[in-house]
Amino acid sequence: MKALVENIAKHLAEVWRSPDSPRSGHTYRCQCKRPIFFRNSLCLACKAPLGYDPDLAEVRALLPGPKEGTWLLHGEAPEAPAYRRCANLDTAAGCNWLVPAEHPSDLCVSCRLNRTIPNLSDADNCRYWRSIEIAKRRLVAQLLSLGLPVQSKVEEAPEYGVMFDFLRSPPEGPRVMTCHGNGLITLNVEEADDSVREKTRYEMREPYRTLLGHFRHEIGHYYWDRLISGTQWQDRFRELFGDEREDYAAALRRNYENGPPPDWRDRHISAYASVHPWEDWAECFAHYLHLVDSLNTALGFGMKGEDIEADIEPFKMEDLYDPEDADAKRVLSLVNSWMELVTALNELARSMGQQDFYPFIMSRPVLRKLHFIQLVVKEERNKATA
Repeated sequence: MKALVENIAKHLAEVWRSPDSPRSGHTYRCQCKRPIFFRNSLCLACKAPLGYDPDLAEVRALLPGPKEGTWLLHGEAPEAPAYRRCANLDTAAGCNWLVPAEHPSDLCVSCRLNRTIPNLSDADNCRYWRSIEIAKRRLVAQLLSLGLPVQSKVEEAPEYGVMFDFLRSPPEGPRVMTCHGNGLITLNVEEADDSVREKTRYEMREPYRTLLGHFRHEIGHYYWDRLISGTQWQDRFRELFGDEREDYAAALRRNYENGPPPDWRDRHISAYASVHPWEDWAECFAHYLHLVDSLNTALGFGMKGEDIEADIEPFKMEDLYDPEDADAKRVLSLVNSWMELVTALNELARSMGQQDFYPFIMSRPVLRKLHFIQLVVKEERNKATA
């Protein structure tokens, strides 16, 4: 196996993320040099307050700022910008993100995306909301690091932004469905209950069902509307994923009545992806985010290929959507590194009696779709930095 750390370190920032993104993988160091992590708001070693700066994509130790309630980042010059804590730090959400001191909102860029939160007079809802926000912050941090547009439909961009409703089904029904429509992502908060989610996963015969997976899938629908619909990518999308003008309701009925086609594994990353081109895109977009974030995390921990022995049949250049793209070799190297990594991680999970870490099979048609998504994301990042 080629050295995984060399493959990732050399290519990750250039290909999957913006060139100036930090090499962190959600692992950081406090002012006391002890490891701290993406979710932390306090260093357990030196008791320093911690905050996540979404612009720097770093968790940093905090020092008192020039005004009461403001903070400075440890290691920055005294004249550096000051910050405030997100107003949701002391709520059930436990948000550790920072807000520029002069920003008009009391909420961070992630919490500003919320339109509706569950009724917090209910203890279960408090627990659910905390788990939901932890997953959402991970999603938003990754989207920002990729250079994708993240704007609140509530406060900033009512026409083309994104927002979230976190709802709970009433006892008498109807059941809240997790879905996306016109920039609004609705999540049934009971998905944060492990027993409920696992029961649903079993009944739906799904190999994987997580809060983060829901967020990554539904945001994929949002970015189809934002990046594909009506753009120069749409015809190429149809050639690769199929024609999204197919009747969606009829496609759902066909799936629920007849199940997926027998050969879905040859062309799709999941059975649900075979339902309709929109779902194929959303499932592939979620897997693109899975792959990028997992490799970034592996990099953050300095994982080395010589520590892992895994024989795989590597993908080749002709398996990519555009082998002539300038980044094609780097993408291929990263994907093959990913396949080696998850082979080992799946075996580790089995050795603990757990389900596979990555319970999917990536076919060559799926790789072409993932590379297509990478090209779309790269173009959007380039436009944002032009």
